[in-house]
Order: sequence, then structure tokens, then C-alpha cells
Amino acid sequence: MSTPVEKRKEALGKTLVAKLEARYFEAYYCPTAKEALEKALSLVPEKSSISWGGSMTIRDLGLTKAFHDGEYEVIDRDLAKSPEEMAELHRKGLLTDYFITSTNAISADGILVNIDGTGNRVAAMSFGPKNVVVICGINKVAQNLDGAVARARSVAAPINAFRFMGKTPCVATGSCHNCTSPDCICAQVLITRLCKPAKRIKVIVVGEELGF
Repeated sequence: MSTPVEKRKEALGKTLVAKLEARYFEAYYCPTAKEALEKALSLVPEKSSISWGGSMTIRDLGLTKAFHDGEYEVIDRDLAKSPEEMAELHRKGLLTDYFITSTNAISADGILVNIDGTGNRVAAMSFGPKNVVVICGINKVAQNLDGAVARARSVAAPINAFRFMGKTPCVATGSCHNCTSPDCICAQVLITRLCKPAKRIKVIVVGEELGF
């Protein structure tokens, strides 16, 4: 029997799926990370070319490993041996069949919010790859667009700054200072309020906490 917490997550997730579909996204709700992994793999045909952003969600799911182990043409920026090679892999990733990522935040009415330093991820989400698969833990859902922007800037961005060992004010204090530091990872802000072409972006909402 489902707990009250699980029931609330399912209700929120299914409502969010309907809101996303009304904005022309292809959307799914998966109660568990295991089911989300299976759904993501079902959306990507074998032999497809695939790339991804720096998402911890897709790595924690085991999705990147599954793609490396399967019959796919993988462009993995994590295998780059130099900044120049990484930049080239970023560019190649914009021409893939599928780009896999998470989102920094999503509003309860279905708007995606993402912040990037280099910009390769937000570029791929807005244009380039034929398909984009977004996997989003229920912890990233905010009440409205303002809340989603605040979450992306005040929660996701400082944690990523710690992750990349940047020298930014948020690393010193744990909160956003709207800085212009040379190490700032908040150079590009993307608000995706509609999916065009329709169903190009497939969003899997997961009823577990994933990523940050």
C-alpha cells in the first residue's frame, strides 16, 4: 500500500505530466528511479547517436553506463583529454539523435529552467539534437516559474559550483550572489515554456529525489 508521501508524489507527478503535455512536451511519470531508467532506454532506439550534459541524475541512474554498454554511438564529453577536445565533443553533441540531460528546476505548470556556464547543455535543449530526454526528480518541482528560477540559482547552481571547485561567492557562502566572477557557472539562463517542435523534448518525472 502506498504511503501518504508516495500518494502525494504520484498526484504531483501525474498532474505535472498533464501540464507538460499541454505545452507540447512528451511526458511520463515513473514512481521509481529503476522505472525511469527503463523508460529512458525505451525512448532511445539502438544505433542512435547520443550525448549528454553534466547531469548527476543520469549518471546516478546508471543511464550513461547503459548507453556505453549498449549498441549506441556515444559522444561522451567526460572522456575528453583536454579542454579543446571537450569543446569539440560539446559541438558534436549538438548534432546527435538524442541528447540526455536533467533540468535544474521545473515549475508545477510545466516550465523548465536551466542555468549553464559553458552553455552546451542549454544550447542542446533549445536547438540541435533531434530529440532531448529530460529526467527530473520530484525534488526539482517548484510551485511556479519564480520558484523554479530561484531553485536553479539558489540550490542547483551553488552545488554545481562546489562540484566544479570554482572560486565564486556562492562557494564561500552557499547562496547565490548574482556574481560576475570569472568562475561563475551562471552565464546562460534558459526558460523553456513550450516544446517546439512538439514532442522533441521528452520529460520523465520521477517520484524520487534525484540530483540537486
